[in-house]
Amino acid sequence: MPKDLELTDNLEKYIINHSEKLTNVQKEIIDYNIGLGKQQKLQISVSQAHFLQTLIKISNSKKILEIGSFTGFSAISMALALPNDGDLVSLDKNLEFSKKAKFFYEKAKEKRIKQIIKPALESLDEFLNSNKKFDMIFIDADKENYLNYYNICIELIDKGGLIIIDNVLWDGDVANELKEDKFTNIIREFNNHLKKDSRVLKNIIPIGDGLTVCIKK
Repeated sequence: MPKDLELTDNLEKYIINHSEKLTNVQKEIIDYNIGLGKQQKLQISVSQAHFLQTLIKISNSKKILEIGSFTGFSAISMALALPNDGDLVSLDKNLEFSKKAKFFYEKAKEKRIKQIIKPALESLDEFLNSNKKFDMIFIDADKENYLNYYNICIELIDKGGLIIIDNVLWDGDVANELKEDKFTNIIREFNNHLKKDSRVLKNIIPIGDGLTVCIKK
C-alpha cells in the first residue's frame, strides 16, 4: 500500500498558494494570532479552513454551529462559504478572544455570524430544549468536554448532517504508546467512542491536527 505524502512546511505553503486565496481579514487574523505566541496553535490551519469551506459548499449547508471560536479565523472562513441566507452561530466563553473575533467580523462586514459568549454546554442545552437544528457543527474547544459536546450535537443534526471535530490526532501523540498524559488519553478515549458509534459514518482526515468528519446516518 503506498504511503501518504508527508506534509512538510514547504508542501503546505505550496498547497495554500495553489488553493483559494485568503481574504485580507483572514490574513490579518493569522498575523494577529502569530503575535500571540503559543496560543496561535488554537487557530485551525489554512488547509483545514479550505476543507471546511469545501464541505459547506458540497453539502449545501446553511445553518452552522461552531463550538470554540478563538479569534474568529474559522468562523469567518466558514461564513465565506455560506449562501446569503445562511448563518453561523459561534460559541465561546472567552470574553477577550470573543471581543477580538467580533472586531474581525465587523472589519470583514460579516453579518452572518452570531456570537454567544458563555459556556458552550449551556447554549447546547438551550438548543436541544428548543429543538433547534443545524446542518453542520464544528467542534474545536476544550478537550475535556469533547464527548459531552458530541453527545448533544448528534441530537442537533438530522440525517445527513455533519459533525466535524478538530485535534483528533493531537500532534500524532494518539498513536504513540509512550504518551500517557491527560489530554492525549482524553482524545484517545473520544476517538474510541466515535469508532464504536453506529449512528454516524466517520473518517479521520489527516490535515492540520486531524479532523474527524461524521455524517449522521
